[in-house]
Amino acid sequence: MIRSPLFYVGDKYKLMEELQKLFPKKIDRFIEPFVGGGSAFLNTQANVYLLNDIDQNIIKIHKFLLSFANQPNKLFDDIFAMINSYDLSCSYLGKTAPDDMKKMYIKTYYAKFNKQSYQNLKNDFNKNKNQILLLYILLIYGFNHMIRFNKLGDFNLPVGNVDFNKNVYKAINDYLNFIKDKKCEFFSQDYCDFLNKIDFRKSDFVYCDPPYLISNSQYCKNWNEMSEILLYQKLDELDKKNIKFGITNLLHHKGKTNTIFEKWSQKYKIYNIKSNYISFNDNTIKADSKELFVINL
Repeated sequence: MIRSPLFYVGDKYKLMEELQKLFPKKIDRFIEPFVGGGSAFLNTQANVYLLNDIDQNIIKIHKFLLSFANQPNKLFDDIFAMINSYDLSCSYLGKTAPDDMKKMYIKTYYAKFNKQSYQNLKNDFNKNKNQILLLYILLIYGFNHMIRFNKLGDFNLPVGNVDFNKNVYKAINDYLNFIKDKKCEFFSQDYCDFLNKIDFRKSDFVYCDPPYLISNSQYCKNWNEMSEILLYQKLDELDKKNIKFGITNLLHHKGKTNTIFEKWSQKYKIYNIKSNYISFNDNTIKADSKELFVINL
C-alpha cells in the first residue's frame, strides 16, 4: 500500500486493502471529487485519474509534487535545503534534538526543538503564500500534518511532534514512483461543478469520500444536511446513467447517526468496513464509529 505524503489523519490508507476488493476490477478513469491526501487513487489501478478537491492548497501540493515526478532527487534536494536553512530537525538525515532535550521532554522533544524554526517558517510562508515548498514543509512538521488557515488567510497551525523521517521519505518516493507514468489531472472546484463537467463513460468509476456529516472535524465544518442530500442526488443521477460509483461514509459516530445516509444507502450494496475514524483531540480510534462502503455494482 502507498501512504500519501500528505498524511491526513483518518485518511483511507488503512482501509484501502479492504476497499480495493470492493472496487470494480477494471477501471478506465478513476474519478475522485474529494481526493484529499490521495490515499484512494494512489492504491487504485486505472488508466486515467481525474482528481478534485475544493481545498486549493491541497491541490497545489499535489500539483507541486507531480511537477517533480521525473526528478525526485531535485525535490528531495530542495526540501532538505529548506529544512537546513530553517534549522529544523531531520531524523532521516540524522539531525535530531539534543539528548538532554530528549530526556527532559520525552514525548514532545521534536515539538520543543522545532518550535521557533517552525514559527519562522510559518511567518515567511504567510508573507508569500505562493511558496508551496514552504507550505508542504509546514504540513510535514505541523500538528497532525494538517493545513489550517485563520480568518485572515494566514496559516496558523502549531508545530507538531514530528519531523522529516524515513516514513516521510518513503511516502514521497512512493508517490512520485506511482504518479510518474500515470495520467493524472487535478482540479480544485466544488464537487458538483467538477462532476458536471465530466463526459462520463461506462468504464468510469467515481469514488467519493466526502466530509462526514456527523463528525466535528475541521474538514467537515462547511458540510451540512443539504450538502449531503445534494451529493446523493448526484450519485443517483450517475446510477441512472449506468455510471459506477462507490462512497464511504460514517453511519454512527459518538452517539449520532447519519439518517440521511442510512436511508439513501438502502438502494445499493452496503458493506461494513473497519472504521479508522480518528479523534482530532487525542488521535484515538473511535470505537463507537461505524463506517460503510456503498456501491452501485
